[in-house]
Amino acid sequence: MAIPESRARQRLAEEAARIILEEGVRDYGLAKRKAADHLGMSGRREMPANTEVEAAVLERNRLFADAENRREYRDRLRAAAVVMERLAGLEPRLVGPLVIGILEPQPLINLHGFAETVEEVIFQLGDMGIQCRSGERHYRGGQGTRAPYLSFRGPEGLDIELTVFPADGIRQAPPSPIDGRPMRRLGLPAVQELIAEVEAELEHTD
Repeated sequence: MAIPESRARQRLAEEAARIILEEGVRDYGLAKRKAADHLGMSGRREMPANTEVEAAVLERNRLFADAENRREYRDRLRAAAVVMERLAGLEPRLVGPLVIGILEPQPLINLHGFAETVEEVIFQLGDMGIQCRSGERHYRGGQGTRAPYLSFRGPEGLDIELTVFPADGIRQAPPSPIDGRPMRRLGLPAVQELIAEVEAELEHTD
């Protein structure tokens, strides 16, 4: 008996969410293709939308989260806040899964920073004794945007990826790969508020 279309999409979204959270796959398209292979649905034309997968990720994250995971989430936010304080001149913003409460397997923190050139950021990091590697990130949407990023080791051995935008890039966030809308960015005060919220939740569970 054929699986109803809506149920098949839901199963694919749920399996993609498991792959994202357990295997650390960040590319939603890849996670969906792997999910289809795992479930024997690789011939399907209709895949769940990225927003459906994200909803499944959030639900799975909520269902399987425990106090230990919440503490690790808080600690990653604290580490992000430390880096943001040290790089205050770049007006850094936290982006990515941590912003919406998702704790990924890989210890990675994504930040956006703003400067006239990426070279000045590299020099600034060098003055702090921080060695970094560089790369380029491509954001879809409109005419597309390319932005350099710097990766380096942060507090508690966490990996930091700092994407550097022009100084006026703070006015408009690039499109999210999930839904195409401007990416959600959190400044340091908002990150500190989020830390306080998680700590309050932990007090009720301890």
